[in-house]
Amino acid sequence: MRTLALSVLHEPPFTTTQHGDTEVVARESAAWAQELGLISNGQRLHRADAAGLASRACPQAPRDRLRLLSDLITWLFVMDDACDEDGLGNDPTRLSPTAAALLDVLDLHGGPGTVPAAGPLGLALADLCRRVRAYGRPAVMLRFTAAMREYLLALLWEAANREHDRVPPVHEYVQMRRHTGGVFPSLALTDLALDGLPPAERRADPQWAALELIAANLICWCNDVFSYRKEHRTGPDAHNLVTVLSRETGDERAAMRAAAARFNHELGTYLSTESNLLAQHGDAVRPALTTRRNWIRATYDWSLAAERYA
Repeated sequence: MRTLALSVLHEPPFTTTQHGDTEVVARESAAWAQELGLISNGQRLHRADAAGLASRACPQAPRDRLRLLSDLITWLFVMDDACDEDGLGNDPTRLSPTAAALLDVLDLHGGPGTVPAAGPLGLALADLCRRVRAYGRPAVMLRFTAAMREYLLALLWEAANREHDRVPPVHEYVQMRRHTGGVFPSLALTDLALDGLPPAERRADPQWAALELIAANLICWCNDVFSYRKEHRTGPDAHNLVTVLSRETGDERAAMRAAAARFNHELGTYLSTESNLLAQHGDAVRPALTTRRNWIRATYDWSLAAERYA
């Protein structure tokens, strides 16, 4: 299936590189996850290669900020596996207490008061919030916590679908996938890592909002195409673009090609939208555009290399 993905997806025409401290950060992130009780051993985490993804997304970041992004991605992988492989996300009544406890952590921006109720996931999330706050960038802190709330609420949407064996329609899936993929909190910390977010008046441009959605689509759809085989080893999961499109095509390979065609078309739309933004805003948006290019390319390259989808 990975070979099929390669044959139908257009390769993003962006520079590919990795941070020089990837291996060191990988060890530090694994130790952080083990120390806080997120994992009992590092085998599953090693296959995910969170540091490899982070280092491709911000190859020029200071090491401490790369480490923060790597730890966030590690947390997202642990939460994703808990929901998808360990059964936490099969029933909204089971997931809800965990989600509520994690929302408490976000409401307090990682401050004291509710962390014990959230367990290791809450301890780790509180640590992430405290470290983001320590950089003294309130706008990033608010953006990060808001995006994490959307992520948690989207996981409840997934759980409700699983409870009722529901496959969502395409337009609904596309909207919610941007949030279940954890793209927006990851972009928030990548922008922090590179000090590249444009000023608010630039981000208010509807074209910027459109570009954010397009970038999120590309990241998530690329992941869906490469992860489809892994997610279907134990039975079909409704939360993959290929699965959703299969309802319309009635054929798995046709759905895979349709998902790739959506990615390829969206990649062209991204390039034209990016060109328009550069023409209007120039250097004010260039660093943030580089970040989004990095993430699109990083997802493609990481999906090829990661044992998670082997």
